[in-house]
Amino acid sequence: MFDSLKKIFGGGGEKEREKILAPVEGTVVPLSEVNDPTFSQEILGKGVAIIPAKGRIVAPADGILTVVFETKHAISITTPEGAEIIVHVGLDTVNLKGEHYTAHKKQGEKVKAGELLLEFDMAAIKEAGYEVITPVIVCNTPNYPDMVCHTGMQVKELEPIIEL
Repeated sequence: MFDSLKKIFGGGGEKEREKILAPVEGTVVPLSEVNDPTFSQEILGKGVAIIPAKGRIVAPADGILTVVFETKHAISITTPEGAEIIVHVGLDTVNLKGEHYTAHKKQGEKVKAGELLLEFDMAAIKEAGYEVITPVIVCNTPNYPDMVCHTGMQVKELEPIIEL
């Protein structure tokens, strides 16, 4: 019945929301649970964090790798629709200076959702005294006032975690 009402009155034509997909398999938690105020207070933007089950990061959306940090602990991707996403592997892991990380793509490259971007040695990072929790942030949050973040669940790579 609802579909027939949409046909009569129009509507239902809103475009599908852009989805940001899980760049890593693991447990999705709210940013408020990240032990770093830059993330937990949403200073960089809204999003989620994932406690990784595997040491690999794939592209969470199609786009361009706008930043691949020299230390390989974080990447930034801009989608064709303009969403600016940061995937930050671990807390304070910039101090590792790239040790235990391998980048598979370069800054400026076009990527498709699911392409391998980074690999990291979770055990070695933890052994060095760092957390591996991985915030996934939409930096231009003000452009997405109706953004929905999905938390409290286990995800495999490429399952939806954020709707813009």
